[in-house]
Amino acid sequence: MLYFSRMAHTKSAGHTKLGRDSIGKRLGIKKQDGDSVKKGEVVIRQRGTKYHPGEDIRRGKDDTLYAVKDGTIKFSTKSKTGFDGRRKKIKLVNVK
Repeated sequence: MLYFSRMAHTKSAGHTKLGRDSIGKRLGIKKQDGDSVKKGEVVIRQRGTKYHPGEDIRRGKDDTLYAVKDGTIKFSTKSKTGFDGRRKKIKLVNVK
């Protein structure tokens, strides 16, 4: 009696778990310290609040910081107390 194997002799083609990559989101600082900005211009695109809005800067719903007045960008740091009493330094963006 002959026994025939049902195994494939070549691997199947057309399926892989590799090869996926998302497009870049173009995040980062768009205006440096000392650059002039106009009203409504984007200063920083970010995820979360690495930079916090200061004077004449507002935060959009996707955490983008934008200017609400014409002026010059000025970065600064500030000490902030958290809800648990710990102090930490935060980075502020202002329009002067």
